[in-house]
Amino acid sequence: MTETSVAEVPTASTVGDEPLRLAVISASVRDQRMGRALAEWAAFRAAAAGAEVDLIDCAECALPDDGGLRPGGSAESPVAERLDAADAYVFVTPEYNHSYPASLKRLIDWHYREWMFKPATVLSYGVHGGLLATEHLRGVLAELHIVTTRRVVGLSRPWSDLSPAGYTPPADVTEAFGSAVHELTWWAGLLRTARRERPYAR
Repeated sequence: MTETSVAEVPTASTVGDEPLRLAVISASVRDQRMGRALAEWAAFRAAAAGAEVDLIDCAECALPDDGGLRPGGSAESPVAERLDAADAYVFVTPEYNHSYPASLKRLIDWHYREWMFKPATVLSYGVHGGLLATEHLRGVLAELHIVTTRRVVGLSRPWSDLSPAGYTPPADVTEAFGSAVHELTWWAGLLRTARRERPYAR
């Protein structure tokens, strides 16, 4: 988990009168996974900050066969419109073998323009916080013109804070995630304005 210097959690994630739209992406598709509970917690916290939140679960995304993948964008997938509608992303991912899972890579690779010129933060988890998954994601997301926030959150052994009621983290985790969302929404508002008023052109 990174250090946090922004204690304030935003109370409204809006640009003008229009709420920012955040997609929280749950990467794990394993049986008996904990990622969905962590993603639900992240979505709740982001919504509490005033954003409109869409929880996208890789386990529920029936992507086309990878034979149809094409550089620069493939055939439209069932979640393409939801990704396109988002102003920012929160990736909730475990660390598998010092990286992130193939299910998330497939979701990323099946889309291209949907991601462009938007920000993202990462909530990773694993024995050592899952931060190697985050660092691998940064390089991939940069290729898609995604700005990754400096503040990310790595959860070390989050299963200790899971119960039938869901994920209940220590206060410092909640504070750290609030700081990451604060930075994410700043970028989201800035980049949404830029996409609309000054579209990128080579």
